[in-house]
Amino acid sequence: MKIIDRQPVSQVTAVMPASPGFPVIEPGTLGACPVAPDALRGIKRQQTNPARWNGQGWQEFAVAIRDCGIELREHVAARGTFVTDAGGTAYGLPHGVVIARSAAQVADLLRAAQQHRVPVTVRGGGLTTEGESVAFGGVLLDMTGMSRVLHVDTDALTVRTEAGIFWHSLAEELRRQGMDYLSAPLNLTSSVGGTLGVGGIDVNSPRLGCSADQALALQVVTPTGEIMECSDTQNAELFRRVILGYGQFGVITEATLGIRRYTPLRMHYFYYDTLRTAIEDLQMLDRNDASDYSGILTIMDCAVNLLVAFDTPEREAAFKANWQPQLRGHGESGFALCMLKRYALRPWKLSEAWYLLQRKRELFPELQRPEYMRDGLMFERSVVFSRAVWKFWGSRQMVIPDLATSAEKFVAAVERGNAVCRKYFPHYTLYMVGIKLRPEHRPHYEMSCIPPDAEGWAYGCEFEPMLDGRVYSRDYFQSFKNAIYDIGVGMGASYYRFGGMMKGYIRRVFGDEVVDRHLAMKRKADPAMILNRDVIF
Repeated sequence: MKIIDRQPVSQVTAVMPASPGFPVIEPGTLGACPVAPDALRGIKRQQTNPARWNGQGWQEFAVAIRDCGIELREHVAARGTFVTDAGGTAYGLPHGVVIARSAAQVADLLRAAQQHRVPVTVRGGGLTTEGESVAFGGVLLDMTGMSRVLHVDTDALTVRTEAGIFWHSLAEELRRQGMDYLSAPLNLTSSVGGTLGVGGIDVNSPRLGCSADQALALQVVTPTGEIMECSDTQNAELFRRVILGYGQFGVITEATLGIRRYTPLRMHYFYYDTLRTAIEDLQMLDRNDASDYSGILTIMDCAVNLLVAFDTPEREAAFKANWQPQLRGHGESGFALCMLKRYALRPWKLSEAWYLLQRKRELFPELQRPEYMRDGLMFERSVVFSRAVWKFWGSRQMVIPDLATSAEKFVAAVERGNAVCRKYFPHYTLYMVGIKLRPEHRPHYEMSCIPPDAEGWAYGCEFEPMLDGRVYSRDYFQSFKNAIYDIGVGMGASYYRFGGMMKGYIRRVFGDEVVDRHLAMKRKADPAMILNRDVIF
């Protein structure tokens, strides 16, 4: 494999434009950092892995939790299992691993961690890409040991489940009773608890909101070891801080979620050769509640696919009668003619055309596999989408910077981010989706992926390089991500992923007033600052 690093570390700073209000920092300059206490000065806004915790008090902590009957795994094989996350760019090693078994056990663990000041890193599916679920010393709490579905109420349309369960396992349990989840991440090896802490985006989020919006009640273990039930009406402040709280204010151990009756879906595809037109059509569909599912998936910026799907024939018929005639996309044959014309005029880009064709031949059969389709209906969307995510986007390294903006700013944000992708990588994909916002949930969104100026809908875009077997340096990835993050800061946007190398952006995104207020709440809730350190604070 070829290792690619187009510029040495000393040159990374030079390619990063200065941001409004912040001077250009020359390499080697010392002084107070304006963005975060531990962001490097020499490489602008680059956050390296946090320093490894020094281990002081570990032996006393280990004795204390074993006295509580908690199994602590300290051998290197157990610890090495969790050395990195799905991003593959952050590496750390815990002093020990605990598999969560009950809320009482988690409470005992956190009380001991507070007493001995031992960091606790909580991990579900490990699908973070900024090192959020990587432990740089201390104890790694693996939540997958709590993965039981506790109760399904088919009349009230709710499910109570332990929070370490993966979404695909929850879907299987619900399906046996004719039920389905409302909104879940496309990658169903995410855990329920981890998803509720960051948001969770699905192709039905433009209609139903993010996954965290479906949470009706939670059991949470606070950083000081209290087991509390919370909701919008019970311990509401804790509920608001834990939902989309990036694991700062408690460990979610159980969740009550809204569910629905299971229905297969019918998918339609519309193809565009410009991002702007496709996004405008997507937002038109969302504003008019014209579909049950919608989103955009691209192969670079020249093959843009608008996905539109329906749960019922009635909704599909209404779409065909009222909204499909207004779409400016093409069917497969019409788009093929557009591509022939495009590359006939640009023969020097025939290699790009060949890549697009090969990508389509590989990807689209996965979305229409006959074992999951009958009579044009997709019966296993949870399997189909999750398979496609891992088969075509999973690799040893995954770098997925993102931008979340109001509807009005979204086209400009995507076009600017697309230009960055074009600059850094020969091939990439963009994934875009809207999130229906509920005014009553505004307190949940204060320091989250939801941009503060969004009303009605927020829109997000993930910018994901296709690495094609190449290995890039970590600094090259960071330079690319910084260029995307700078767009968001300049436009007043937010981001889906926090932690690790992005930590230096937190104050620039939210401002000192919001960050300092949440930091004060964090210190009050977590006096020793042991829970999920180095993600936000």
